[in-house]
Amino acid sequence: MSVMSAPVLENDIEIQEPPMSEVERVFSKLAEVELIAEDGIPLETNWHRIQMNLLIDSVHFLWKDRSDYFAGGNMFIYFNLIQAKNRDYRGPDVFVVKDVDISRKRDYWAIWEENGHYPDVIVELSSSSTIDIDLGTKKRIYEKIFHTQEYYCYDPDKKKLLGWQMVKGRYEELTPNDRGWLYSEELGVWIGKWVGERARLHDTWLRFYTEDNELVLVPTIEEYEAKRAENEAQRAEFEAKRAEKAEAELAHLREMLVKHGIAES
Repeated sequence: MSVMSAPVLENDIEIQEPPMSEVERVFSKLAEVELIAEDGIPLETNWHRIQMNLLIDSVHFLWKDRSDYFAGGNMFIYFNLIQAKNRDYRGPDVFVVKDVDISRKRDYWAIWEENGHYPDVIVELSSSSTIDIDLGTKKRIYEKIFHTQEYYCYDPDKKKLLGWQMVKGRYEELTPNDRGWLYSEELGVWIGKWVGERARLHDTWLRFYTEDNELVLVPTIEEYEAKRAENEAQRAEFEAKRAEKAEAELAHLREMLVKHGIAES
């Protein structure tokens, strides 16, 4: 049955507005739903918080010259009216959406407010209490509803990284290289484990690596100091080799001068 608007009087003539379309009805219902930005549930552990921020910061550093993407985490993603009303779905730990305006302020991600853009890459940081959901319900949602091109799931307890890529409408599991890394075509980097210190916590972390197997650095005091020490060591090695080469060339020149009687031996 069509939903009619209240009649409008114009020049004493009653004019009936046309019925709303199905799309208009859905949007009117969505406008009535209060979308919340958080549910008060904290992140699993301190590791999860640091790791989430590390991956998001890595995307920002990797694409520091771009403004056509959004990288976020632990945000609700609203994708239909029923789910929005029931609030039965918590957002991914980390997600990246391409071809959107980075400057927009967002407290949540509502698909109908983002021109239909779903995440292109999702990373879930699992725990013993979430691993079954991450590999079950969430994986099905990302594959069947979101059609997210790449989905990664990392189990920090087993230190195991899994990944899938969308191929002809279905997820196919990615094969790791000999280092155990998975290549992300969407991000243009390898995703793999790295052991070191972040935010004063020494642990195993997920990091980005370039196609040349170089770690994608994220500006921190620890990594800045490490990179500076590495650069100084490389500069010292370069100066030593240059001095050695100059000494060898000088010795050769001296030898030639002696040979031709220009200088004494």
